Amino acid sequence: MTNYRRTQFEGGYYFFTVITYKRRKFLTNDNARSCLRQAINETKQKSDFETIAFCLLPNHLHCIWKLPEGDSNYSLRWSRIKTYFTKLYLKSGGIECQQSPSRDIKRERGIWQRRFLEHKIRDEKDLQRHVDYIHYNPLKYELVEQVEDWPWSTYHRYIRENEYQRRGWDEIKKVCEQMDVLE
Repeated sequence: MTNYRRTQFEGGYYFFTVITYKRRKFLTNDNARSCLRQAINETKQKSDFETIAFCLLPNHLHCIWKLPEGDSNYSLRWSRIKTYFTKLYLKSGGIECQQSPSRDIKRERGIWQRRFLEHKIRDEKDLQRHVDYIHYNPLKYELVEQVEDWPWSTYHRYIRENEYQRRGWDEIKKVCEQMDVLE
């Protein structure tokens, strides 16, 4: 069995991609969004982190977190979020996918893929590229014609804070297309 080793830096910024089981498209429905918000808030109460950027898509999400100094346990946070979400979602009438025999043996539910992708943000330029990638994602998947039309993204907060005033999406698109290896 492969031994997955995750980078462990105390504090710092991390980019994540979390995908639904079998890439099922349900995360943007009202029930799933409500359950995810509750799961994230519950997890933040137990293990603090700051959300720098976030985008929720039908079958996956991207985000950047800043962890507190002296803390590098993002895996525990994702485990809690996935567990809380799954319990809330199923209790509220959400439907799961049929699992494989190996998932049944491990008592996993048919909601999330087992793992998630993470990337340690190296510097300010790397942070900006990943924030742009997150905000560009709805356009990449042709869910909207303009980035600002996607409601479940921190893009709107960045606009309010004047982060994108002088930047064009054509330039950002080129950078984001080079980053497709993240999914």
